[in-house]
Amino acid sequence: MHESDHSALPRPIHGQYTRSRPLPPYRGVLAVDAKDFTGRPAIEHEAVSRAVPELLKTALSKAELQDLWCDRKFPASTGDGYVFGFDPTRMPFVIHPFLLSLQDVLTDFNVLSHGAVPIRLRVSLHVGPLPDTGDEFGGNGTARNDTHRLLDSRPVKAVLASHKESITHVAAILSDRCYEDAVASRYTGRHPDHFVEVAATVDGKPFSQRAWIYVPQPSGPLYEEPSGAAPPPEPAQETANSLERDDVRTPRVRNSAPHGNVNTGTVHGGQSVGNHHVAGDHVQGNKAGRVRGFQGDQVRGNKYQGRQ
Repeated sequence: MHESDHSALPRPIHGQYTRSRPLPPYRGVLAVDAKDFTGRPAIEHEAVSRAVPELLKTALSKAELQDLWCDRKFPASTGDGYVFGFDPTRMPFVIHPFLLSLQDVLTDFNVLSHGAVPIRLRVSLHVGPLPDTGDEFGGNGTARNDTHRLLDSRPVKAVLASHKESITHVAAILSDRCYEDAVASRYTGRHPDHFVEVAATVDGKPFSQRAWIYVPQPSGPLYEEPSGAAPPPEPAQETANSLERDDVRTPRVRNSAPHGNVNTGTVHGGQSVGNHHVAGDHVQGNKAGRVRGFQGDQVRGNKYQGRQ
């Protein structure tokens, strides 16, 4: 074997824990995927693949962040999306106003496309140390992998699928670190109440992380994922008539009728019951679970018409 052949081989990877080495530079990472890309006719795939980076470029320009596009690190098309790295100090501006700008750009694009190739995007944002070698192998690392896992996670897919396709064109998911550094610290021009905590999981993958959903233009409720802990039990309703025994093996019996009569013996004569709470539902506890959005009934006209 010639000496020149040895130089073409990859350098061996040094064993872990043998010596320290510097961290790669920290990068913000932005990745996007087009919804239902594989379900489109094959003739549309190339058009969508070409349109996505142009839409990102236009939205960055509209948000006055052209430099992020010009200076993007390890850019790559993923077929149904796009990914690139950027200066992490600009993360607050990528969260806002860029995501809102992207929503506006996609709205215009989808209206003008006349339904030919409408595009709705999932967006994930993360930050972490990633090498920038300047070639096609740059940007590989855990932060990059987690960015794509977040992009494929169930919560962000569910949100975009449940919101109206004519209104909501962008659904974003932020890693917990991204949220803590840019949103919770108040560097981003959006109140934390715009963001909903979720448990990001990916079907068929050993991945589960705390993350945050942000939808610039919502058109449906944003449901919060359960934290995993069992909800506290609802307090027992106290009643005027109850039978309690000291023997723990005897079940506790409670009779309750908050808006009527309770009969536990013999009734002689007539009995009348009046319901005076008919204007709305009488609910104990949380009627709709943990919900961001509209819970009440929508009434048009005179709500009490016909009840005279």
